[in-house]
Amino acid sequence: MTGIKTTGEKKLMLFSGRAHPELAEEVANQLGIGVVPTKVFDFANGEIYVRFQESARGADCFLMQSHTAPINKWIMEQLIMIDTLKRASARSITVIVPFYGYARQDKKHRGREPISARLMADMFKTAGADRILTVDLHTDQIQGFFDGPVDHLFALPILADYVGAKVDRDKLTVVSPDAGRVRVADRWADRLGAPLAIVHKRRDPDVANQVTVHEVVGDVKDRICVLVDDMIDTGGTICAAADALFANGAEDVIVTATHGVLSGPAADRLKNSKVSEFVFTNTLPTPGELELDKITVLSMAPTIARAVQEVFEDGSVTSLFDEQA
Repeated sequence: MTGIKTTGEKKLMLFSGRAHPELAEEVANQLGIGVVPTKVFDFANGEIYVRFQESARGADCFLMQSHTAPINKWIMEQLIMIDTLKRASARSITVIVPFYGYARQDKKHRGREPISARLMADMFKTAGADRILTVDLHTDQIQGFFDGPVDHLFALPILADYVGAKVDRDKLTVVSPDAGRVRVADRWADRLGAPLAIVHKRRDPDVANQVTVHEVVGDVKDRICVLVDDMIDTGGTICAAADALFANGAEDVIVTATHGVLSGPAADRLKNSKVSEFVFTNTLPTPGELELDKITVLSMAPTIARAVQEVFEDGSVTSLFDEQA
């Protein structure tokens, strides 16, 4: 006989950066484990130091970091943590990115622009990531930017079931805030058995976050409209779309989005909007100034934890959504 046979079992370890530790703790609780203690701090010049307090040798490591503000700092911290695990002889490194930074820069709209979403994937791979697990990418094509497995989770079942249980489905209309979200809105419409409408808009290519809403395609008069999007950043697009629905006779408007980025003027826009409820998931932390009665945050922790379990046990992540279809 040649070689040596080991008797050890596989080991799952969950690590978290400092961007959104609350979500990592929720996932850990769902898995029945603890988050690995980590020493992380910033040097005076802003450089980041990382050291894990437990050995990761031979372990299947899952590293969670959501790219919230200050986004570039947290991306750099995650890259350093990946490199740390690689040099600590981890058996595998799965990067959990509930919100994938730079996802909106997934193609060149005009000349002399970067494709930053591809650069992100390249950096993860170079740092040592074997796999990416993420939630509701801005566009599906980003999965192809990473040279390795990408597990793409969806918040639609959680969000749609919440809305469906609250409203009269006979009066419900699903609304896409722009042409780019029609495919997602169509899946919502199928799940809730509701008709579909679209808000047509035009964006100024030279001015960020400037949107002009033109018209509503579809019948929304006296209907309860649920506007569905993947993220809300400054809130300009979604609030303008809601105003267009009310102007066309909508009885009520509910807004849902997986990622509540909520930058800059978003707080004031959401507070002053006629929208009755904004529903987000906790892929990103909700700013303290937006703890309003009309903001609801649903947890993605059970879904992420089940996906981690399937990856660790060599199961099927796809099965999580096939059974909910």
